[in-house]
Amino acid sequence: MATKFRDRLPAKSLKSDTSIWTVLKTCVGKDLSKITMPVKFNEPLSFLQRIAESLEYSELLSEANLSRTQNPIDRLEVVGAFAVSGLASNWNRLGKPFNPLLHETYELATDDYKLVCEQVSHHPPISAFHAESSEFVFQGWIQPKLKLWGKSVEIHPKGSMKLYLKRFNETYTWSNVNCTVHNVIVGKLWIEHHGTMEITCAESSLKLAVHFKPAGWFNNELHRMEGFVVDNKKNKLRFLYGKWTDFLRSTDIESYEEYIKTNAHKFKLGLGDSAAATDAKKSPSVSPSPSRKMFQKFNSLSIRSFSTSVDTGEGSDDLSPENQEDVIPKSDGEVMDIANSITLWEAITRPDYAPDYYHFTLFAMGLNQALPDVPYPSTDSRLRPDIRNLETGEIDLAHEEKTRLEDKQRKLLKHNKEDVKPNYFEKNGDDWHFLNNYWDHPKALIKNLFD
Repeated sequence: MATKFRDRLPAKSLKSDTSIWTVLKTCVGKDLSKITMPVKFNEPLSFLQRIAESLEYSELLSEANLSRTQNPIDRLEVVGAFAVSGLASNWNRLGKPFNPLLHETYELATDDYKLVCEQVSHHPPISAFHAESSEFVFQGWIQPKLKLWGKSVEIHPKGSMKLYLKRFNETYTWSNVNCTVHNVIVGKLWIEHHGTMEITCAESSLKLAVHFKPAGWFNNELHRMEGFVVDNKKNKLRFLYGKWTDFLRSTDIESYEEYIKTNAHKFKLGLGDSAAATDAKKSPSVSPSPSRKMFQKFNSLSIRSFSTSVDTGEGSDDLSPENQEDVIPKSDGEVMDIANSITLWEAITRPDYAPDYYHFTLFAMGLNQALPDVPYPSTDSRLRPDIRNLETGEIDLAHEEKTRLEDKQRKLLKHNKEDVKPNYFEKNGDDWHFLNNYWDHPKALIKNLFD
């Protein structure tokens, strides 16, 4: 019988009356992964557990092996949906996960797959993971780099994701896109992903490039993403579009081009998506008028000004700190609706009480739940007392335990610099490979990491 996971945390999230800026104001330009943050800015999960959220929609990988995906283009689209879906849980998740201790682990065994994560490096902080089922192997490593620039915190998840589909003997690789948390000085925090995620398949020579668009001057691009499946000759084969918070759809190129022609008036006003707008500029039927060129020039200047003010703390007076309290996206504009589209992925609606529990998804609610009769090793994130105390609302105890564990780790690393070899992964070039020794390892012999 499938395990029933909890749908709430033991205690509601605590509201902090302290601005995060009071902690970060001396850290402009620094790598925040080396900064000790007060526990009240954390959420009760380790970063290793956040990695596990990449598998919330693992059923997509089973779908990738169904008969309807015999076409390699279809498989790439489904893999793209899986890659994008792993970011959906980040929406409104503004609490910082706990930095894993060196040798800390996290396991997640479901009816569909088994996952192992380990903190394999302390400085720089690197987390490696390996998940496997009868249908796929999903593995990789992440080195999160956080920096403060003016009014925003930028998160660069350096690393690599690799997915192997056993039935088709295909390997797909990609890296996650960057993320920015806005309004760390004044106002309501909000988050956006931006950049391009390129998913490649060596066996089929196909590539899917998904562009995550910045919010834009009027926030009409907030959360949007779009991209193309292309072959090795850069021929466009499919158009994908959606919102990383909600859904991803796909349509054929003919329908996409027809949408451009039918909605040319939107692009004349700068209201269309960037890929469509780019193609519209190339189309004689929607060639830009002089007035449109002037508007586009003004719009591009405005977007650059907004970006400068948010990311560097410089810019117009209208976006100065004292006027930023309400600078938070309230509308994301019209969503494209292109003929002959199919939905590749759709996010599960969060419960209406999610804001009371760190905006966790239902999947996230159960990640720190210690199941009875499961022999977790003493290095598992579920056994960390600081995370457990924060989860139960005991913030003072959580702070004490977090400080104790971090001090203990610093002392151990200072006196035992050679004892840093991971237990379950090894480095091979730029990658980290699973040693396949976790599930049969005598876990009781692992020294207690959290005592």
